[in-house]
Amino acid sequence: MFVYVLNMHGEPLMPCKPRKARVLLEEKKAKVVNRTPFTIQLLYGSSGYKQPVNLGVDAGSKYIGLSATTNKKELFKANVELRQDIPGLLENRKSQRRNRRGRLHYRPARFNNRGKKGKLAVSIQHKIDSHLTIIKRICNIIPVKNIIVETAEFDIHKLKNPDVSGMEYQHGDAEGFYNVKSAVLSRDNYTCQICGEKHTQLEVHHIRFRKDGGSDRMDNLATLCKDCHAKVHTGELEFRKKVKSFKHASHMNTMRKRLVQSLKNEFRNVFETFGYLTKYTREKLGLIKSHCNDAFVISHNLDAEQSDVEYLYKKVRRHNRQIHKSKPRKGGKRQRTQSPYIVNGFRRYDKVMYKGKECFITGKRSSGYFQLKTFDGKVISQGVSSKRLKLLEPVKGWLIDWRLAIPSSP
Repeated sequence: MFVYVLNMHGEPLMPCKPRKARVLLEEKKAKVVNRTPFTIQLLYGSSGYKQPVNLGVDAGSKYIGLSATTNKKELFKANVELRQDIPGLLENRKSQRRNRRGRLHYRPARFNNRGKKGKLAVSIQHKIDSHLTIIKRICNIIPVKNIIVETAEFDIHKLKNPDVSGMEYQHGDAEGFYNVKSAVLSRDNYTCQICGEKHTQLEVHHIRFRKDGGSDRMDNLATLCKDCHAKVHTGELEFRKKVKSFKHASHMNTMRKRLVQSLKNEFRNVFETFGYLTKYTREKLGLIKSHCNDAFVISHNLDAEQSDVEYLYKKVRRHNRQIHKSKPRKGGKRQRTQSPYIVNGFRRYDKVMYKGKECFITGKRSSGYFQLKTFDGKVISQGVSSKRLKLLEPVKGWLIDWRLAIPSSP
């Protein structure tokens, strides 16, 4: 484990061992500026000696792997979890706005809210911004010289059918059929996939419902008879079949070039590498598959001693957009759906100490009682008074924790 060091002017220096940091703090030569990762700032002038540090970034749509290395040591490694709730929140906002505008017929038509050319979807843009934010955070505590980012271009057709080649790319799953429904019926041999009945009225069922993000791909469709189809939708029968999703692969195809360009606009030495090179090197070194190990390989300091501590980051929303409840009370009064932003000095997602355990505030009430959970989501308490809590770290848009690193080789 390392303690990260800043000079008098807030610029990053090479990290030190915890014992050295304790001595500096006891002698009043440094002060604590951050708790996780533990960072101190010197109160006296220093030589400013720095080693060349490479930051490996395993970019992703759901998780990011980070590893900062020198020739001899891995100074920092982290696994970052990105938000996946943005599309659902946008859909909820859209439906509530549509409902509200339906009640106000005199509201003028909207014509200037269309997306501009080249603008990315909000969820994808947020993932790019999160990559930039977390990389800046690392560069603020470690003197990074080179940033090496792995990007990947996924062949969706190849993922669905590994044997596809040549002109087969031009032929879809429903080639030769009148429509997708007839292709699904033929694929399932005109047989209900639950009861096996053939000589009855057959219907095509969405395995993952459209309202839950399901698509019209043939992989998400199944043939059911009329009776079984009705029972599935009423909950009398359960039909489960794992459907492979290519959502994150599509997101990476969309964001990879924009991500690299955004990094080059912010930092000087930015280099790009590719997934097949990372996989070859990782298997050659005998490392298990993980985001942190991939980032370590990407950093190109393969002889460095890997860190025994892994930091965990999770992006969280900063506020609740909905101010009032969707249905007004009798008389037209609108009831607030938010508690105060700060309750007894605590905010949502603050890290606190409760009965000797570090946990996070995940729910707050105006009465001063809070719901507490660990980083992994385990409930510590459904309602505890603020008088029994000690503030450790205020929320800064991220949940941050650490754990002993998983062994890198099996």
